[in-house]
Amino acid sequence: MKKYIVLYSSRTGNTKKIAEAICSALPAGTPCRSIDEAPTDLNGYDCLFIGFWVDRGTADQQTQQLLRQLSHPHIALFATLGADPCSQHAADSLRNASALCPGENPLVHSFICQGKVDPQLIEQMKRMFPPGHPHAVDEKREAIHEEAKKHPNEADVAAAKVFAAETVKRVENM
Repeated sequence: MKKYIVLYSSRTGNTKKIAEAICSALPAGTPCRSIDEAPTDLNGYDCLFIGFWVDRGTADQQTQQLLRQLSHPHIALFATLGADPCSQHAADSLRNASALCPGENPLVHSFICQGKVDPQLIEQMKRMFPPGHPHAVDEKREAIHEEAKKHPNEADVAAAKVFAAETVKRVENM
């Protein structure tokens, strides 16, 4: 039987919720841990599920550090972000995180869904970016934040479980 581990970094609980959903779709006994609780040796696992919250178009700093250190042949990335998960920003964020992994294309599969934005970050953006700036908090961005508050929802959790099952099939066929 193949062995998996789910590792995640979560700022608001979004990524943790998705990590737990993924883990529930994997074989019983699959560990689900915060990145700071990751085992030092990950070579005993057939696939690493690594989750992060999107920060400036890529993985958060803690996940970046882990990804740069990995030399594993099978990685499945998952992420949460405050923006539309079907946007170019979401696709770029997954691609940027994937590029951090050393070696020849270890990415088995990837998944991203929307998640609520940390209210402290929203307040920081309001102070940092003047009106007219691409990241300024305006009506459009407020609407995005309101929609993001509803996520991850039941549909996101279900999609994460499907992602896990599809990833297992891919790993078993390798």
